[in-house]
Amino acid sequence: MHENLQITAFSLLVAAAGTALILPGGIALGWLLARKTWPGKALVETLVALPLVIPPVATGLILLKLFGRNGIFGAWLSQTFGVDIVFTWKAVVLAAAVMALPLLVRTVRVAFEEVPTRLEHVARTLGSGPWRVFFTVSLPLAARGICAGGVLAFARALGEFGATVMIAGFIPGETVTLSLGIYHHVQLGQDDRALVLLVISAALAFAAVAVSEYLLRRRDRAS
Repeated sequence: MHENLQITAFSLLVAAAGTALILPGGIALGWLLARKTWPGKALVETLVALPLVIPPVATGLILLKLFGRNGIFGAWLSQTFGVDIVFTWKAVVLAAAVMALPLLVRTVRVAFEEVPTRLEHVARTLGSGPWRVFFTVSLPLAARGICAGGVLAFARALGEFGATVMIAGFIPGETVTLSLGIYHHVQLGQDDRALVLLVISAALAFAAVAVSEYLLRRRDRAS
């Protein structure tokens, strides 16, 4: 029971940290994709969506090459700050964040696209600058969609497995999430212990998706 509580608490913390990590950038990127046109936009859209369509283990391998001690980012972080990412809890957060980002950006983009541009134009004609228009008009009107995207990203981060096992491995008390715990117990033939973690994982995912759908329905009714 103690082990299950520890794994569940760690998974929730990782999912929350991963979601918080991508939230500012995801909101900014979703707004840019919804409101702006620039050279290379299609490439950015493709790169953001890539984790949705390639195998998660492939994403994990890419992260391993980038953030390993010999990788571009990993070597810089190790030499500059003395921080190692791979096979630590930080790798679990990183994998969760990368895998959840596409869902967040897609949902946020739709939320901003549904904000009437005429309201933004009216605010500008009344003397509001771009930042004030964003924070007083665009962001409040898109808030429910953004919250729904955040909850959906949290649910995706909570269920992450493929990328996590590649970049973080299975280190008891250090990197074990609900998904890794289920896989480990099944491999050992401990189906009853795996079932307990499965029920917990399914219940948390169901609750997160239900909250996301509720927020989206409220947004649709409000519009």
